Amino acid sequence: MSILDHYQRWQQETVDPIVQRFPERKETFTTSSDIPVKGLYTPEDVQGDYEETLGFPGEYPFTRGVQPTMYRSRFWTMRQY
Repeated sequence: MSILDHYQRWQQETVDPIVQRFPERKETFTTSSDIPVKGLYTPEDVQGDYEETLGFPGEYPFTRGVQPTMYRSRFWTMRQY
């Protein structure tokens, strides 16, 4: 079964029944820069160059955190921007 098949099954069997009972607050969720945010991201969303689109922790584009070891060596902190 492919990732897409698993995603569709998850959407139909797990997400849809919950959303019917508890609708999402908004039709579309976005970042503070108005970039749409999907409900779930899968490996299908980064099929291109792994290092360019996702990268490793501690390296640009910092999608996996700014510290290479994350919270294992430093406490997690929340910062405002």
